[in-house]
Amino acid sequence: MQTNLSQQFLNTPEGREANDILRACVHCGFCTATCPTYQLLGDELDGPRGRIYLIKQALEGNAITGKTQQHLDRCLTCRACETTCPSGVRYGRLVEIGREVVDREVRRGNLETLQRWLLRKVVPYPRRMQPLIKAGNLFKPFMPASLANKVPTLQNKISRPEHSQPRKMLVLEGCVQSVSTPNTNAVTARVLDKLGIELISAERAGCCGAVSHHLSAAEEGLDFMRNNIAAWWPHIEAGAEAIVITASGCGAMVKEYGDLLKHDPAWAAQAARVSELSKDISEVLANEDLSQLENQSGYNKIAFHSPCTLQHGQQINGVVESILQKAGYTLTHVPDSHLCCGSAGTYSILQPTLSQQLLDNKLTALQGDEPDVIVTANIGCQMHLASKAGKPVRHWIELLDGTV
Repeated sequence: MQTNLSQQFLNTPEGREANDILRACVHCGFCTATCPTYQLLGDELDGPRGRIYLIKQALEGNAITGKTQQHLDRCLTCRACETTCPSGVRYGRLVEIGREVVDREVRRGNLETLQRWLLRKVVPYPRRMQPLIKAGNLFKPFMPASLANKVPTLQNKISRPEHSQPRKMLVLEGCVQSVSTPNTNAVTARVLDKLGIELISAERAGCCGAVSHHLSAAEEGLDFMRNNIAAWWPHIEAGAEAIVITASGCGAMVKEYGDLLKHDPAWAAQAARVSELSKDISEVLANEDLSQLENQSGYNKIAFHSPCTLQHGQQINGVVESILQKAGYTLTHVPDSHLCCGSAGTYSILQPTLSQQLLDNKLTALQGDEPDVIVTANIGCQMHLASKAGKPVRHWIELLDGTV
């Protein structure tokens, strides 16, 4: 694709990066076939190719309107288009740059601005989220079903191993997951303990930065990233083998630290090392002897929802499925498994109508073969699916421990 970006943007690292991405696109349109929003709306501007043109026009100095912002807002950033693209266009990064440019030019309404600010100031902070979840559980009986179903049920916490192991790995506790489904990481610690691996939590680590990053608060997101790198670094220097991440959305974000901080001389080298060490829990287990981790859950027939951040963002495909099959589980067929469930971080809150349509379609696909349980690999997907599912929804790692 030919470009003629304004000098204003070409003089910035982000502008040059966007220019390179745009020039890789041959506008073939293969991406539209796998775009969830294009399938729902049938509008070229609600597909990757149309959004690429909108971003190109904005970076070339053309007028930016609320319509441009609306079409970019509707993008899930699921990155299914990247998996499909024969030219390797980094659409996910391009749309992030485009959103920042558009949001600087187009003022949002007061209510929408407040909503986005609250998401950034509440969701990434467990101490702020936990009281809200507790209050939600307390008032659940008095809420409309559509709202009550979105409140995660408080878990009875299970214990983590307290003894030391010769091998050490860090764990990202996360923000939402740490207070809504804390047993996910507890179970992970128990499973890894059986394999001789101790899971270490760095006290000062926090949100991965994805919430701010995807809401066009780039510098705020980078501050979360720097904070985590500083918290993990002493453990990395002490020999931690990996940074284990059980939420694929966070994993996709942490694996991009090196790229996002490459222009920061104070953090570039450490960020690159952190990204290199970051592993989804499935990547860790794929290299271990799992013969002792057999089916202990009481479930047999499993529907696995592969989050977009796992299959498209991290390009991890078939690994979880293989682990579950080796553990003795039968996996159902899930039609259109490449399509997003509609969670997409804060998307389910900011774009509720489209999100619910995608959720209904996904649950139809997941529950068609009557599974005993639905499992996934990301907290956002887990909560979103559970809000409407007729089956239990769990993180897949729970099936390897049998205590939850």
